Amino acid sequence: MRARLLSLLLRPTRLPILLGIFVSASIVAAETFLTYPLQRYAPGSSLGVVYLLGVLVVSYLWGLPLGMATAVASGFAFDYFHLPPAETVTLFTSWSWMPTVIFLVVAVLVSSIAALVRSLVIEADDRRREADTNAKMARLLLRTEQLRSALPTASQRLARALRLPFLTIEADAVAGDDRRTALPLVEGDTRLGTLVVPADLPEATMRRLNERVVPSLQALLHAAHDREAIRQALETSRDELRRVAEEQAALRRVATLVARGVSPTAIFNAVASEMGVILQASCTAIGRYEPDEAMVVAGSWSSQGPANTLPLGSRWPMKGQSVPAIVLRTGRSARMTYDGLATGEIAGWARTRELVSSIGSPIIVEARLWGVMIASYEASEHAPGNAEERMLDLIELVATAISNAQARDELAASRARVVAASDETRHRIERDLHDGAQQRLVSLGLELRTVEATVPPELAEVREGLAHAVEDLTLVLEDLRELSRGIHPAILSKGGLGPALKMLARRSPIPVELDVRADRRLPERVEVATYYVVSEALTNVAKHAHASVAYVQVGVEDASIRISVRDDGIGGADPHAGSGLIGLSDRVQALGGTMEIASPVGRGTTLAAVIPVEAG
Repeated sequence: MRARLLSLLLRPTRLPILLGIFVSASIVAAETFLTYPLQRYAPGSSLGVVYLLGVLVVSYLWGLPLGMATAVASGFAFDYFHLPPAETVTLFTSWSWMPTVIFLVVAVLVSSIAALVRSLVIEADDRRREADTNAKMARLLLRTEQLRSALPTASQRLARALRLPFLTIEADAVAGDDRRTALPLVEGDTRLGTLVVPADLPEATMRRLNERVVPSLQALLHAAHDREAIRQALETSRDELRRVAEEQAALRRVATLVARGVSPTAIFNAVASEMGVILQASCTAIGRYEPDEAMVVAGSWSSQGPANTLPLGSRWPMKGQSVPAIVLRTGRSARMTYDGLATGEIAGWARTRELVSSIGSPIIVEARLWGVMIASYEASEHAPGNAEERMLDLIELVATAISNAQARDELAASRARVVAASDETRHRIERDLHDGAQQRLVSLGLELRTVEATVPPELAEVREGLAHAVEDLTLVLEDLRELSRGIHPAILSKGGLGPALKMLARRSPIPVELDVRADRRLPERVEVATYYVVSEALTNVAKHAHASVAYVQVGVEDASIRISVRDDGIGGADPHAGSGLIGLSDRVQALGGTMEIASPVGRGTTLAAVIPVEAG
């Protein structure tokens, strides 16, 4: 009931005039009947106030004209029924008309005030509705992710609030015609949209739209556009930060592999995988250029698995028109789509994999074109515009890995040459001693024995001197033989690793438990390195370990020879304290092997080495 009453009081349009006339007459009649019982309590001239209530109601609901008509009718009713003489209209017959005139003036004023109040109430209600509508539209437009998609809902709400069923808000510029009026929504030089309303609206409604609705809608759309721009900027910034973080994480992973010195193949495959993820490519590859103008695949990756990658180690001639061929000829980055202009074996392979485009960047190592990094895409994907720039950091890591690998190879080759030259020098000195000085000493000893035998018995002192000289010469020969064994054991070259290690065990001053499982001859450098590892380890055990026994195990497993020398001594050995162990480590590493020493205090020392047999 209260809601219906409020709806009636705030109704923007007038009620039907016939209904108003009927209600006016009914109110005047009801007021006349009501005044009769009131005459007992109030004089008749004061009962005009009762008629003012009807004037107020009619003026509020039907406007000033009908209100004034109701005021006149009420005045005549008041004059006729309540002013003396009763039941006579005295308006123009006597001075009793003064109360009637006063009543009419007051009734007209009340009618005007009622009409004014109605307009003010309706205006306030309209303002409230507009404020509610603006608040709802602000919540709608400022919370939406896409402003354009929210405009239909906003149009419906605004049309319902303004009671304009055909009102719409368009995001673009719309021209008006004979059926609709287009009100542009602008902010400075920026076009925010268009408010489209029917063309036959009253002038008051159009003025209200231009003065109140359009400015508030412009401010709201401007704020919504700013919010959407800020949101898009934040999303772009967030995506960029996420991309940078992912790239930095990928670079750290690759840099870790480079720092750990893993094999170049593992690094190339890791770089190809990281690059594919960063650039969102279908497949990637790292190729190395050969002197015969061919490319060898050094690393590859595919989002669909290894079956769709360029095979590792495969060779591709750089003939025709392809990305790696262009990079080889120009030394610069290149892009290409696999249309009719792309030729060559790589272009044919790309077409079989339904790839439509590729990009490539050169890999420069020490100012020389080493190879190329390639990223390829399918039909539904597109290469980023800055893909070449995003490749640079990975390319630098690849170049660093290649430089490190080359440096390690050169160092290993140099170390191997030094070890080989040292072994050859030792072998030559041992051979020269055996074939030269030792043979001469043996011949000299035989000659002295012959001379000793020819000395007459009466020259006993001479015979004794010769015998003493022969003994000294024999001692010198033994010392020379020991020296030659330390330089290069001849038994190693003649009998192999097993007999040489058994000789070391027999000559050791402490007991040695030897376990040798090598049923074939190994390359000479591997046998020499194994011999010297065991020899140096047993020497250190005898000098420093204070051990009661040493355990030596040597065996060939998985194309490598494994060496273990351990003791039950005092431990605490420092592998960096002496040059002997450092030299052994260099010798083992020169053959591609590894050597480790564990020496906890009080728990003995263990030396373990692994040497690839193929290193020989």
